[in-house]
Amino acid sequence: MHSVIPVILSGGSGTRLWPLSRKQYPKQLLMPANGDRSLLQHTALRVKHLSEPIVVCNEQHRFMVADQLREINAKPETIILEPEGRNTAPAIAIAAMQAQTTDENAIIAVFPADHMITEQVPFNHSLELAAESAKNQHLVTLGIIPTRAETAYGYIKSESKEGDVLKVEAFVEKPDRLLAQQFLESGEYLWNSGIFVFQASLYLKTLAQLNPEIFDHCEKAFKSAEKEAGFLKLDRETFNSCPSESIDYAVMEKAKNVVVVPMDANWTDLGSWGALWDIAEKDQDNNVFNGDVIALNTTKTFSMSNKDKIVALVGLDNLVVIDTKDALLVANKDNSDQVKEVVAELNNHNRNEHLLHKEVYRPWGSYESLDEGNRFQVKHIKVKPGASLSLQMHHHRSEHWIVVTGCALVQIGEDEKLLTENESVYIPSGEKHRLTNPGKLMLELIEVQSGAYLGEDDITRFEDIYQRV
Repeated sequence: MHSVIPVILSGGSGTRLWPLSRKQYPKQLLMPANGDRSLLQHTALRVKHLSEPIVVCNEQHRFMVADQLREINAKPETIILEPEGRNTAPAIAIAAMQAQTTDENAIIAVFPADHMITEQVPFNHSLELAAESAKNQHLVTLGIIPTRAETAYGYIKSESKEGDVLKVEAFVEKPDRLLAQQFLESGEYLWNSGIFVFQASLYLKTLAQLNPEIFDHCEKAFKSAEKEAGFLKLDRETFNSCPSESIDYAVMEKAKNVVVVPMDANWTDLGSWGALWDIAEKDQDNNVFNGDVIALNTTKTFSMSNKDKIVALVGLDNLVVIDTKDALLVANKDNSDQVKEVVAELNNHNRNEHLLHKEVYRPWGSYESLDEGNRFQVKHIKVKPGASLSLQMHHHRSEHWIVVTGCALVQIGEDEKLLTENESVYIPSGEKHRLTNPGKLMLELIEVQSGAYLGEDDITRFEDIYQRV
């Protein structure tokens, strides 16, 4: 295998399911064949034989991404933070620019983080062929040899039926059932996998020619990016003003030197809830349930819910019911890939539910909002062993901390005290304070905030091991 830098596109660039922690995945997807890992972890392990990956993710997911990669001993070359997802063409451009900082002749291989590929040997072979072709100034995509008349995928038509590397004649939108059957029978079409291999310099040159506006915004955002605690943070204003465009529309459909490498490696795109239902183990009524579910006269339905809420399903067929801490989704399974259109509607109406989550990840752990009202807010805080929050102060709120499990070292002003389970402490507004977990177990506590203003921006940091001061 030639030296290839893997680029992993995770949420914010189009993928939607990988950010779930492994404990949130339906139990049917955590069978021994798949392993107790998230889709992001599967993707990183699949390409570990290459080089250290460049990961592109939304800045809201950065600590979750870092934690999941650390769990599998993956050491990313860079984690690039998008302030807002602008689709795949800009994300890949930024990654290509980053790759060129270490090797101006770098070949990059782009992998969405919501794919499942179970046959590693043919996958590796296809990558080898793609890398060879990329050296010869080709923009390469991997096409999946179709096994059925699938209407959920885009297609690639090649100029010939046989060969290891085929010239691309056209990219085709998702067909209806009849047309998909014709594609399958012709032998001239492959599924569009969304996996690409090319020289970083060639992609940037082609993008600058075909879509100079995208290239210019990405170049400015990259040049003004800031390194922050191991992340590369893009300039918000510049990147958010970049046109949102997929690599297919922006580059691949217009370029002349595009080829496809057929791949047969048991590939599945898990970019929708319907796709998860497809591969999961089903009950006698073709249902897939995760959580506390009671179902009557229900068939071909996928339901996933929080453990603290019962979901009752009556007389349903072919639906998706996803109840998370943040939102409830009810959709026809055949239309479950349209979730991204709901996100677009939220953007159009200046809503932020898709950006703000009840459970928020931080480098030291996480916190979850449990309840809030006039002048109060209750949070469940988890601090990893050995981790520490910044030395900080709040102007408008006081805090009460109650230790549930573990051991807490609390600094208030110049004083320190050690708290164990069922003990509590009060931090007045205007007082410098810090929370540290000195133990070897996860520290969990309940925080009750009270005051005139409870926003997350009411914080002044004085010292921080994560360089956020």
